[in-house]
Amino acid sequence: MDTMTLWHMTGWGFAALAFAALLVGFSKTAVSGANTVSLAVFAAVLPARASTGVLLPVLIAGDVLAVLTYRRHAHWPTLWRLFPAVAAGVVVGTLFLVWADDAVVRTSIGAILLLMAAVTVWRRRTADAGREPGPVTGRAGRVKARAYGVLGGFTTMVANAGGPVMSLYLLSAGFRKLGFLGTSAFFFLIVNVSKLPFSAGLGLIDGRSLLLDAALAVFVVPGALLGKWAVTRINQRLFEQLVIAATVVGGVQLLLH
Repeated sequence: MDTMTLWHMTGWGFAALAFAALLVGFSKTAVSGANTVSLAVFAAVLPARASTGVLLPVLIAGDVLAVLTYRRHAHWPTLWRLFPAVAAGVVVGTLFLVWADDAVVRTSIGAILLLMAAVTVWRRRTADAGREPGPVTGRAGRVKARAYGVLGGFTTMVANAGGPVMSLYLLSAGFRKLGFLGTSAFFFLIVNVSKLPFSAGLGLIDGRSLLLDAALAVFVVPGALLGKWAVTRINQRLFEQLVIAATVVGGVQLLLH
C-alpha cells in the first residue's frame, strides 16, 4: 500500500472520507447496499487498491453496531447455507486481486452489480409479495444460494462490494426489513472479520491505514444512529426500492470511475 498517500490528502479529502464513513453506518442499520457509494468515495480519494484496505475496518465498525441493533432478527439457516459458498468466493477474489489491476476490478464488480439488480427486479415482479424466508430444500434454491454466495464472497474480497449482492439475495428470498437487516448484519460481521488476514497478506492493511480507520470510525456511529431512526419510518416497498437503487448507483459509479 502507498501509505504516504494517506497522510497527504487534503482537508476536503478527509471530509469526503468522513461522509463516506457516516454513510457506512447508515447503510448498516437502514439501507444495505448504500455503502457502495462509500466504496466509490474511498476509491476516488485514495488509490483504488489501498482504499479497500482502509474501508474494511470501517465496515467492520458498522457491522458491530448493526449486530448490536438487530441481533434478535437474524435468520441463521440462511447464513449457514451461504457461508461455504462465500468462503470459496473470498478465495477466488484473493487470487483475482493478485493479478487484476484497478480498472479490471472496478469494471468487473460494476457489471456484476448491475446484472444482479436487473435479475432481482425481474424476479420480484414475478414473485409473490410478502413471503417470509424459509428453509431451502429444493435444488433450485440451493443453486441460487451457492451462486449468490460465491459472487458475494468474490465481490466483498476484491472491492468490499458484497453488500449489494447479498442484499439482492435476501430480497429475492422474501426477507422483511428487520429479518433482512439482522441476517445481513451477522453475515457481514463474520465475513469482513474473516477477510482481515487476506487483506493484510496482500498489503492492503497496515499500521498507518489503521490509524486513519480509527479517525474515521468516529463518524460511523452517528450514521448508524441515523439509520436506526430512519428504518422505522421507511415502509417495506420503499425499503426494497432504495436497496435496489443503491445497488444500481454503486454499479454505475464503479463502471464510470
